[in-house]
Amino acid sequence: MGETKTMVPLRGMRAMIADKMVKSLQEAAQLTHHATCDVSALLARKQALADQGEKISIEDLLMHTVISVLRRHTDINGTVADKAIHLSETVDLCVAIALPGNLLVAPAIFEADQMDVTQLRTARQDLASRAKTNKLSITEMTSGTFTISNLGLTRVESFTPILNTPQIGILGIGCIRETAVRSEDSLVWKPYMSLSLTFDHRAIDGGPAAAFLSDLCKTIEALA
Repeated sequence: MGETKTMVPLRGMRAMIADKMVKSLQEAAQLTHHATCDVSALLARKQALADQGEKISIEDLLMHTVISVLRRHTDINGTVADKAIHLSETVDLCVAIALPGNLLVAPAIFEADQMDVTQLRTARQDLASRAKTNKLSITEMTSGTFTISNLGLTRVESFTPILNTPQIGILGIGCIRETAVRSEDSLVWKPYMSLSLTFDHRAIDGGPAAAFLSDLCKTIEALA
């Protein structure tokens, strides 16, 4: 019985992505921490902004929160190159963007730590728009100090993101799930999200990486 097979050559941007992924795994000592956090406050914050007429997404709020936590954990905001760790005074946040044709880019929002959540949303939308028309600059495509990869709109609960080398860290965001939590003598349902932090063990150890992820979860849960 004959079989029909389709061969898709790895070429162009898909080949570049494939080469970068393999190079990342070969060159960095990658380890991933996973954590879950209650996002009740995050959802409430989104609704409060919507009531004020501001259309801000969960991703925008997470970007803003990640940046604030990175400023407290500067040892994971940077790159590894030439056998040296290069820590950055600014947060140049890369955002993974899926494109048609099974393509992926992660351009940088430069000096994202100087922006409020509305400005971050505008910058993210601008990158996404220009990515679709191939108008991103080489500097935007090859720079950055930390990356976020968001699969929150899918059914993926958690995953192990591959480092956007030479960066030290990347945060993977999973979907929100209603989870039963014990409260006194009863169970209540709360929205929980999985966060996965992949980091380069050459630059930062497991303890400080765990401290960053724990602080991020606590900050998300305490949003006003």
